[in-house]
Amino acid sequence: MALKAVHVSDVPNLDQVPDNASLSLYSTRFPRGVEMGRGGAYRIPKFLVIGHRGHGMNVLQSSDKRMRAIKENSIASFNAASSFPIDFIEFDVQGTVFERRITELSLAEFLCYGPQSEPSKQGNTLLRKTKDGKILKWDVDTDDPLCTLQQAFQQVEPSLGFNIELKFDDHIVYQPDYLIHVIQAILQVVFEHAKDRAILFSTFQPDAALLVRKLQTTFPVFFLTNGGTEIYYDVRRNSLEEAIKLCLEGGLQGIVSEVKGVFRNPGAVTQSKEANLSFLTYGKLNNVPEAVYVQHLMGIDGVIVDLVREITEAVSEMIKPSEAGEEDGKLQAAAKPQFSERELAFLLKLIPELIQH
Repeated sequence: MALKAVHVSDVPNLDQVPDNASLSLYSTRFPRGVEMGRGGAYRIPKFLVIGHRGHGMNVLQSSDKRMRAIKENSIASFNAASSFPIDFIEFDVQGTVFERRITELSLAEFLCYGPQSEPSKQGNTLLRKTKDGKILKWDVDTDDPLCTLQQAFQQVEPSLGFNIELKFDDHIVYQPDYLIHVIQAILQVVFEHAKDRAILFSTFQPDAALLVRKLQTTFPVFFLTNGGTEIYYDVRRNSLEEAIKLCLEGGLQGIVSEVKGVFRNPGAVTQSKEANLSFLTYGKLNNVPEAVYVQHLMGIDGVIVDLVREITEAVSEMIKPSEAGEEDGKLQAAAKPQFSERELAFLLKLIPELIQH
């Protein structure tokens, strides 16, 4: 996804937002079960299900047709996800297009890739490079043109929250001025078009996460981490303990971790809760209902999933509001056996051993 073109002179200053931004509404309550409290504390009173890149990430080499159903990060994917009882969709802003970075493309060049809005136009072929180095043609059952962040705000179901992931290259050391420029451009679009839509930011880039929080206090900022499942030059990315430390030092509201990192180190969830941090997860295991249920028992606040239909159905069966209703934030498990504290402790000790092999 690309930004609407914004000239640097039009970007708001660090402590400014457009006059039409409804800060009084944004800063006190988010719709659909998410609230921002005093002092920036972020409270999630229900278990969230978030659609990964909309209706689900495309895995082009997968034999599972569901992973190639709808073009990810597209308006079609976002609105398809909105037909299910999810709270947010997650999508990427910035990224790469084959050998050129999106930041090196003009808006017109970016929109020339893939299918075009005008039937008479032929778009450039869109390819994807897999982690093992293969180059694949981006073939999906339901294709859709690339879109801008502004178009997402204008064309996606307004009751659906946006988890905006800020994408940066893992192998580039960014200068603060560049990060500030990119983030300010994104914030301008968000403040101009968010209205009363629930918004949260997330990023793997530690400095970007700190800057988003510094440049605005309206929307919560979550730090994305692999939870120690991969090692990077920047040590802040290499463990859940480092993620918690970064959040506390920078005033961030929460963590989004690869679920394997959580199962290998379940004690980090307790640490984050003691620090008043919200905790979300992502990863392939989040497409397994039983893994999602265990996370609910652990105190995880929500999951980012690819199989939106299957997981929302499973969550509705396994986790139901208490008789007092959702307003008090209490949930009860249903349709699955309850675990005692001793059984859950044993399960949490067993899972790290299982996923190590």
